Amino acid sequence: MSRFTILFLKITVVLMGLPAIAVCVVAVIALIRDNPDQFPGKMQVSDIGFFTAVIPYFIALYKAFQLIGYIDKKIAFSELSVRALKNIKYCGFSISLIFVVMEPVLYNMARQEDAPGVVVLGLVVIFASFVIAIFGALLERLLQNVIYLKSENEHTV
Repeated sequence: MSRFTILFLKITVVLMGLPAIAVCVVAVIALIRDNPDQFPGKMQVSDIGFFTAVIPYFIALYKAFQLIGYIDKKIAFSELSVRALKNIKYCGFSISLIFVVMEPVLYNMARQEDAPGVVVLGLVVIFASFVIAIFGALLERLLQNVIYLKSENEHTV
């Protein structure tokens, strides 16, 4: 891959993290503003769920950044890449699980605020992170097979 492509992918991964940081900062500011005496105050279950889901999201972004670095160093077909894909897979599944557990809370929020889009947004996050996890698992298995075939080729020659 060219240097420009690698740089573009790294910038894209960093840019993917910026909206999550912005949402967290806005949420923390809202918590401080609502309860200046008792920070963190009375956190809602949805706040706890969102803050919990951000952790595996950033871990997955970091592992994707590492994976791009492995591709740049020409060690894409290694156990390091397999471990990075495995971590991305687990992060995707954990984000899906967090939002599945949070979906009843989102449903109650949507019913109280008369905003049905909140439930749909939760379902979109569940589906998207599940697809990313499945894709990560597929790439992990393919990479393991490639590494196995590569090692067999080296031993037969």
